[in-house]
Amino acid sequence: MQLIGELKSSPAITRYPGNPVLSAQDVPYPAMLVFNAGVMKYQGKYVMVFRNDYGSLEDQRLDGTNLGLAFSDDGLRWQVQPTPCWAMKTDEVSRVYDPRLMLLDGRIYMCFAVDTRHGVRGGIAVTDDFYHYEIVHMSVPDNRNMVLFSERIGGKYVRLERPFPVYGRGGGERFDIWLSDSPDLVYWGNSDLVLGVEHVPYANLKIGPAAPPVKTPKGWLTTFHAVDFDSGRGKNGWEAKWQKRYTAGVMLLDLDDPRKVVGLARSPLLAPEAPYEISGGFRNNAVFPCGLVLEDDGEVKFYYGAADTTTCLATADVADLIAMCEPMA
Repeated sequence: MQLIGELKSSPAITRYPGNPVLSAQDVPYPAMLVFNAGVMKYQGKYVMVFRNDYGSLEDQRLDGTNLGLAFSDDGLRWQVQPTPCWAMKTDEVSRVYDPRLMLLDGRIYMCFAVDTRHGVRGGIAVTDDFYHYEIVHMSVPDNRNMVLFSERIGGKYVRLERPFPVYGRGGGERFDIWLSDSPDLVYWGNSDLVLGVEHVPYANLKIGPAAPPVKTPKGWLTTFHAVDFDSGRGKNGWEAKWQKRYTAGVMLLDLDDPRKVVGLARSPLLAPEAPYEISGGFRNNAVFPCGLVLEDDGEVKFYYGAADTTTCLATADVADLIAMCEPMA
């Protein structure tokens, strides 16, 4: 495995100086790690559904996971609601996590992941109030990181996803980004590879979808997470060894056929560099993009998990992000 070496964030993106925008101290119920949140703009407000892992920081012990809900008038200062908005725990399902939000056909859809006794599954639920969720689809194991496009394309609903083909990719975590479509959000198929890890110069292990794509005149602006591995890395968080680094990439997908990558940034959009991304967290050296909001003036608000511990914000101009995406050969 070829090592990646030092990585730097693009000058096109600026971290919010008040980061993190949400942490455990902001949550009025048991909370420990608050990250990987879905974010959208809805009815004049910003809405965030965040993953909340709770337990003991002192003992570095995880007791459970639920989803929390927060609102904001400006996307910077957030008011967390007094109770979690959703949790799943059954004989089969141990937890729900990593929500992604999308307004589609006038309703709010949330993609999510669940850990089960028989593998990791991805799901899609619909809600009208962020507290009551109707599950419309669950994938077979092993699949997650699913995100929906904001409109039908060619009459079909479309999603990006990241299956876990361990045997087919030679063992280990050699994972890629795929696309499937659906006539009804329930039955999914026509699956195709969109981007392989071998296409990303700053990844040597796996890639996967991040925030739901944003439509622009030049294509679907699409973020993804990219992971590189280095056996020389030691203890970078709670675990005895954390040898991965998570960075954020960006690409453009064709407006009419998003199976086609029309542009790809050859260097990271965001690499872990800030203190809250590289130290003091559950898993350091990690940024995980999970929400994009495109403002009317062209500013993109880019919400991401930092060190699997807090939720942070960076901003960029949409034209600069599009310019980063070099045409595919």
